[in-house]
Amino acid sequence: MDQPRYLQLVALIRRQIVTGELPAGTRLPARQDLAAEHGVAEGVIREAIRQLAQEGHVISRPGAGTFVRERPPVRRIPRSWHRERKAGSPFAASMLEQAMAGSWEYESATVRASPEVRARLALDEPEDDRDDVMHTRYVFRAAGQVWMLSDSYEPLQLTRGTIVAMPEDGPLAGHGVTHRMAEIGVIVDDWVEDVSARAALPGEAKRLGISPGSIVLTIQRTYLADGRPVEVADIVVPAETSQLGYSGPVGERVSG
Repeated sequence: MDQPRYLQLVALIRRQIVTGELPAGTRLPARQDLAAEHGVAEGVIREAIRQLAQEGHVISRPGAGTFVRERPPVRRIPRSWHRERKAGSPFAASMLEQAMAGSWEYESATVRASPEVRARLALDEPEDDRDDVMHTRYVFRAAGQVWMLSDSYEPLQLTRGTIVAMPEDGPLAGHGVTHRMAEIGVIVDDWVEDVSARAALPGEAKRLGISPGSIVLTIQRTYLADGRPVEVADIVVPAETSQLGYSGPVGERVSG
C-alpha cells in the first residue's frame, strides 16, 4: 500500500492480463471511465497505461483505444554441455527442434580489448598497440525475426594466423567454439554462464524490435580450456519471448 497509486493499478491490471481475466485483444475502458472506477485522476490512469505498455502488456492504437497485447511465441534456448560439444551451430539446431528456421548475420573485426573483456579473458596488459581480440557481433533471427544479440571475443594470441581466426569464415564457418578451437589443438573442457535481467538499452531495444525499457535476459558466457578462458560472449534476448533451459549430467555415481 506504500506504492504510488498508479503502480497499484499496474499490478491489478497486469494480474488480470496474466491470469486471462483480460484476454488478448480486449479493449480497456477509456481513461475517464477507469479513473471514475478507481477513484483517481486521469493522469494516474495515463501513467499506469504507459507502464503497462512499456512492459509489453497493452498497446495503444490512435483513435481506437488501448488493447491487451497478443502474447508473442516463446522460444527456448537449450543450454547444455552435451549440446555445445555437437558439431555445427547450437543455435541452428535448437531452432530446428522448435520447427523454426534459424539464421544469423555477423561482423568480425580485430580490436583492442576493453579492460572488462581483458579481465574476463585473463589477458596480460598489451606490450604494443596491436589489437588483441577478435570481436564478432551477431544478430540471430528466428523465423526471420530478430531475436537474439551476441558479442563474442576471442584472444588473438590463440587464433592469430590460424584457419579459425575468423569465426564465420573458412572450413569451420558456422561451427561452435568448441569445434573451432579443437582444430588448433585447444580443447575446451568447461564453460560458465551467468544469467541476469535488466532493462534493454536503447540500441538493444531498437535492434531487437522491442519497446524501450523492456526487460531482457543477459547471458555472460565463458568457454575455458584447462582453466584458461578462450572465448567470452555477451548474449541478450527479450525476456518476454525467451526461456532458458539448462541440463547436464548429475556427476559420477557414488558407490557404497
